[in-house]
Amino acid sequence: MANSTGHQTVLLEEAVAGLSIKPEGSYVDATFGRGGHSRAILARLASSGRLLGLDRDPEAVAAGRELAAADPRFSIVHAPFSSLASCWRAFAGASRAQGILMDLGVSSPQLDQPERGFGFMRDGPLDMRMDSGNGAPASEWVNTAEERELAHVFWTYGEERHARRIAKRIVQAREQAPLMRTTQLADLIASVIGRREPGKHPATRCFQAIRIHINRELDELREALDQAVEILAPDGRLAVISFHSLEDRIVKRFMREQARGEQLPRNLPVREQPAAGRTLRLVGKAAHASESEVARNPRARSAVLRVAERLP
Repeated sequence: MANSTGHQTVLLEEAVAGLSIKPEGSYVDATFGRGGHSRAILARLASSGRLLGLDRDPEAVAAGRELAAADPRFSIVHAPFSSLASCWRAFAGASRAQGILMDLGVSSPQLDQPERGFGFMRDGPLDMRMDSGNGAPASEWVNTAEERELAHVFWTYGEERHARRIAKRIVQAREQAPLMRTTQLADLIASVIGRREPGKHPATRCFQAIRIHINRELDELREALDQAVEILAPDGRLAVISFHSLEDRIVKRFMREQARGEQLPRNLPVREQPAAGRTLRLVGKAAHASESEVARNPRARSAVLRVAERLP
């Protein structure tokens, strides 16, 4: 599904099917984006159904307010999904959600608008903030972080093999002039790596790493997953779409641990009752975009959908 912004919602049918929507239920789209998943959820809800949307991108929230004005079943909140539990309680009080969807990808408008600074195919300010009204832009971090910190972020969040060389070159370059533009940084990184992977710009991993770091994306995800279990109703579903291995690893591990519960030493007798601490049941296997979807939208290539259900 592509909307007027050109954004194509990834794994739309699979994610919504994974929620196993009850027409009169209450749901959360924790990453509204441009509303592709939200509209699909609303199409399956009865007049008494309700949907809460969250996003920390002001432009996404503006799009959400237009939808909320047109559909009284929908509400939008300007907040990161680490505020999931508090936003839900303000929306629904003590009742619990029948389903929660998280789409962790960067939206096409964010990538395609040079002024947001997420991409490097067209020149723009080195910003990368999900919430452009809060926090410092990426340029501030790039121009002030110590060489060791730069290398650590590039390696940890970008899995960039040339992290140390790139960090050293950044420190040398910024002594001459600050790095303020996306193409300026991308060209510097390309000059260090000196070769391209087929279909991938040399700066891709470092730009991903910077974006994850300044937006606290992995910490946000961990907090949101914990809160999702807290507010899910029994038999409620949690569906999460990841776009790179770091995110998917966190989601996969979290769901498996919650499904496994408390683990005892191997040499202890097996207990008759189920393992303590189990909160989730895994639903099916990880889903990936079909060949036809990837052909329509190459950004869907790395998408992974995982679904789990809240135990009573």
